[in-house]
Amino acid sequence: MSTHSSCLVTKLSHYIALSEGDKDHLASLEKTERGFDDGVEIYQNGDTATDLFVVKTGWLFSYTDLPDGRRQIVKIHHPGDIIGFPDIALKRITTTLRTAESVILCPFPKSSLDVILRESPRLSALLLSIGLRDQVVFIDLLRAMGRMKAQERVAYMLLDLIARLRITNHKMTDTIRLPLTQSQIGDYLGLTNVYISRTFIRMEEDGYILRHGSGLQILREDELAEMSDFRDRYAEMDTSWFPER
Repeated sequence: MSTHSSCLVTKLSHYIALSEGDKDHLASLEKTERGFDDGVEIYQNGDTATDLFVVKTGWLFSYTDLPDGRRQIVKIHHPGDIIGFPDIALKRITTTLRTAESVILCPFPKSSLDVILRESPRLSALLLSIGLRDQVVFIDLLRAMGRMKAQERVAYMLLDLIARLRITNHKMTDTIRLPLTQSQIGDYLGLTNVYISRTFIRMEEDGYILRHGSGLQILREDELAEMSDFRDRYAEMDTSWFPER
């Protein structure tokens, strides 16, 4: 597989200069591809935690079921993401993974990380940093859901999504494709489908966004960032402590 077409290589190259050995290691994680249709559950909460997945194309989400039957989406996944890091230390998976559209995934066993950990200290440090940063992002999301109004939550979500997508698509400006239903967005932000619909309509009327089909344009990004107290956790990373090459 050509590493030049790898979203994972593009994403990680944003933070450090990858050696040819690093690219080879990453390419080995993407050597097997599997396609899944929209609405398919890849694995379920409680399954044995054996594999991780590189997202090559498409969107997915991880969720957990609440005791009353409701669904809480805890993570949205894009091309270039590695799915499964939170469960590496566990024997059982803690969430269910479902496709939001047709996707191509590259599954690889946890044991495949052994070579990277032994032979590429800088790449290992980067993968560790990304996993730890995602915990900070999760705290940001909990804060948004627990203390913010509907419009502020939606603003936070849109800014978070576009900040992540810009890492693997440097040509992206202010427009994203949003292949999530209003119900899925509601399950992510802790809001009802009706609230999500009303909030999008209001934000469009107020000139914050413009929707066209599955695309969404963010018109007043700075104002939305101030409204939701959004902080971009993706653009930069402290690599000063990484081991020397």
